[in-house]
Amino acid sequence: MAQYLRGDEIPACVHRVALRRGGPDNIEPAPESDDVARRRRAAQEHRRDVLRALSRERTDAKIAHDDEESASLMTRGCDVIITSHLAPDEAGVRLAHVQALVRVGRAERGFTYAPLLIKNHEVVGTSRARHVLAGTLERIRPQDAVVAQGLGVRSSQSMTRTGLALAHATRVLSSLGHGDLESRGGIIDRHGDLWWISLSDPSLTKINLEAYDRLYLERLEVLRAHEQWRREGGPFPTQSYWHRDCPDCPYRAYCADGLEKRDDVSLVRFTTREQQMVLRDRGVATRARLAQLDSARAHHGAGGPTDLVGVEEELARSISKLDELIFRARVHVRGTPLRIVESDRFGCPRADVEVDVDMESNGSAAYLWGGLVTSRAGSKQVSEGYRAFVEWGELSREAEAANFAEFWKWLLNVRSSALERGLTFAAYCFWAHAENRAMDRAVSAPRPGGPTLHDLEAFRTGHPSQWIDVHETVKSQVQTAGPLGLKQLATYAGFRWRDPTPGGEASLAWYEEAVRDDSPAAHGARQRLLEYNEDDCRATRSLRDWLDGPARTLPSRYDVP
Repeated sequence: MAQYLRGDEIPACVHRVALRRGGPDNIEPAPESDDVARRRRAAQEHRRDVLRALSRERTDAKIAHDDEESASLMTRGCDVIITSHLAPDEAGVRLAHVQALVRVGRAERGFTYAPLLIKNHEVVGTSRARHVLAGTLERIRPQDAVVAQGLGVRSSQSMTRTGLALAHATRVLSSLGHGDLESRGGIIDRHGDLWWISLSDPSLTKINLEAYDRLYLERLEVLRAHEQWRREGGPFPTQSYWHRDCPDCPYRAYCADGLEKRDDVSLVRFTTREQQMVLRDRGVATRARLAQLDSARAHHGAGGPTDLVGVEEELARSISKLDELIFRARVHVRGTPLRIVESDRFGCPRADVEVDVDMESNGSAAYLWGGLVTSRAGSKQVSEGYRAFVEWGELSREAEAANFAEFWKWLLNVRSSALERGLTFAAYCFWAHAENRAMDRAVSAPRPGGPTLHDLEAFRTGHPSQWIDVHETVKSQVQTAGPLGLKQLATYAGFRWRDPTPGGEASLAWYEEAVRDDSPAAHGARQRLLEYNEDDCRATRSLRDWLDGPARTLPSRYDVP
């Protein structure tokens, strides 16, 4: 093989796997974006911090500087090995990178180890019927972990990549004679918590060894075909297709033109490669062709009111929610978002006094709460405009709670002022999950005079509702080509941000600059963040106005273009 197959290539686009080893043209990979560079730096810093803590806690841990040292330490049975490389597997195809190896037992060929990765993302989430194993740096072996009920492994893209990387390392370890017989893998998450998962668990359908083996064999065939292409020439062994990692891929520009020119069906979000292959096999190779399919028959599938079996019924057997893909294709063909409901059902609950709320956070703490007050009743007694509550200093739990308490006091004063004048009141946000989580975290430690969780719940669950998620409102009424973020939706409403590159990822880089020192550059970054937050509030308001007016004239998603 021209290059070893790495763990991060298992979930990657197979076209990218092939291009990385040489393409049919002289491709110049795109430079790393600022967002990707920032995430990479944050991940590296997190790994360094955790490894330093691991070295302090486990004085018996040994550091392996290369794969030979790793092999030697595993042969000797070292309890914990801090390393980054595992030697290629016996077939000479796979190379694994891990942050540590933990001894878990013995086998015929020596000691067995479980791989451990350090990742700057969440690993588990609330799940009543599930459980995971929780460890610590002190009790690092999976045998010493305790059962944490009510938690389950997340199904996020980040967790899928990490789980498959663990499976990759597990297979390499097994090939070298040091694999854990119970196929366990450990992950230290962004909070420094250690979680152990079983890679033989059939319920982990995206990341277990069975899923890994399928993906590995597919990419192994790509590598073999690429080697043959290098020797003999002919057609390149892979073709471009849309993949979730496309926005950050160094070959994105090279692939994009071809995908658009042939109107490739993979551009319909968010399809998997398996779905794309099924569509092509049935002659649905473009977005235009997909948009022409009967959405009603696709929805009912084989259980529809007719015995007729056509393309829609056949596809529905393999693709769940096929009708949603058809609707997204129709958005592209028409060049506009579409209506989900009838025009007279469009709109968002309104009030005499409206406050649009937006929060900015860094890591797991919110440093900025902004509110935009709008009076629709013409009352001059209500002070309109934007107000920001921000903490530029150390973002401790106490500082976060104090800042939120000031914002909460202001918000309730605006509400009281409106109600005292006989005016109705409502507060709005976009995707309430984020704001609600930040609110709950800010009141998790009781603060004298500050709001409690009971206060928050009373506000968020009152009737009529005074806390409205505009995202949920838009989602139930407007069909898009896939993305339902504020930046995409507000653009349809004609809103424009003042900043040329607005976005959550970009704001994290601005925050790093804003809190670095007291220089003019830092003050400029602070002003940029305040304007960005204000514009997010204004964008949410623009969506309500759009729903109440122009959006009513959108074409229906049920009309075939």
